[in-house]
Amino acid sequence: MQEKTIAAIATPEGKGGIGIIRVSGPQAEEICRALFRPKKGNVPLETHRLCHGEIVSPETKTVLDEVLAVFMKAPHSYTGEDTLEIHCHGGPFILKNVLGEVIKTGARPAEPGEFTKRAFLNNRLDLSQAEAVMELIEAQSPRGLEFALSHLRGDLSAKTRSLRESLIEILAHLETSIDFGEDDAEPLNIKELTEKIGHVIRDIQGILSTYSEGKIHREGVSAVITGKPNVGKSSLMNRLLGEKRVIVTTEPGTTRDFIEETVSIQGLPVTFVDTAGIRDTREEIESEGIALVWEKAEAADVVIILLDGSEDLTKEDREIIDRNRGRTIALVVNKSDLPQKLTADSLRKRIPEVEPLWISAKYGEGIPEMKEKIHSLVVRENGGNNPDIIVTDLRHKTALEGALAKCIAAGEGISGGFSPELPSLEIREALDHLGEILGVTTTEEVLDSIFSRFCIGK
Repeated sequence: MQEKTIAAIATPEGKGGIGIIRVSGPQAEEICRALFRPKKGNVPLETHRLCHGEIVSPETKTVLDEVLAVFMKAPHSYTGEDTLEIHCHGGPFILKNVLGEVIKTGARPAEPGEFTKRAFLNNRLDLSQAEAVMELIEAQSPRGLEFALSHLRGDLSAKTRSLRESLIEILAHLETSIDFGEDDAEPLNIKELTEKIGHVIRDIQGILSTYSEGKIHREGVSAVITGKPNVGKSSLMNRLLGEKRVIVTTEPGTTRDFIEETVSIQGLPVTFVDTAGIRDTREEIESEGIALVWEKAEAADVVIILLDGSEDLTKEDREIIDRNRGRTIALVVNKSDLPQKLTADSLRKRIPEVEPLWISAKYGEGIPEMKEKIHSLVVRENGGNNPDIIVTDLRHKTALEGALAKCIAAGEGISGGFSPELPSLEIREALDHLGEILGVTTTEEVLDSIFSRFCIGK
């Protein structure tokens, strides 16, 4: 239990129907009794019971708001501590006034993520579950929400504990041999231990293989629209967004800066980036914009190369295709409503590994098929196997990679007949890496870094 009582506004900034102030710590009940006046006289303060009343300033006796209050006795609360929630009307002025009175009465302002950090320190959540709280808040797609809920339920935690138990069992066999010596202990069953650690290695590899898919559903993907001037990039951007977001003119070089907007494609958040037209130019500002297009394309998950189907390939078209080889490409031919000069056969000769798609950004023809293409490209590149356990966080991935390397080294030591001290050391380090996911072997600095990314009030 933490010594200090903390308080914060737990709902987003701005006006709303309801605003919640959360208080956690040993003085939560005392603060409730000091500030809250039930409407029905002396109603006993019962845990987990919502009560209607008023918040009254102890000093001025002024009524600050008509509220609903609920007191939750430890350990049956989010943080595992005595907790008070005051449900006020959602005006910023009201919330700040009530919070000010709570702080005057004995609480201190909470730091970012401190409520969830206390839940972790009080064993209400392990570290991966605590991180899942923020994943849940930041989820951008149904699949991302599904992954966050899975982590909050403890699916990743349970699998990690299972892996640790398997390693501990292997370690026990190895250390028994060390403790009793070769003469007194039973001989190590090398084949059995090798098989057991092989199972652990394969399980970790299977979980790691889900990271790419998990990352795109958590963070979304970027799709850069690139092409020569007047090929229809801005028109395509407006069509994808379903609104006129970008200025469209026949004047080359209209788009100088990047315009980014996110849309959902089959539940996957895709950020489309409209870029400057690529051409030879002596204008300094436009040249700088074109140089940045190449940088954006290098970092993108998908590069949409837009061509004008009513014209033959130009030098700029060929340069754009050649410089994006090896990346995930959607080759899109615009202006299908006009007589066509480009053909599928001619484009396959230029870039045989990519199947072109015809659209009309002006009339919306082929746009649904283009969205489907982008979705399939991303999902194909990043798995899409619907695994039971999925990794979405780089910290978890790094920990699993560390554990995997140590398990492989331990397996090689066991099968190679090395002294058991050596694979034992590798397995202990693998256990430490897996413990980082759960928060068992995590430093205070890492904890501070994780929880500092949370919002105040969560």
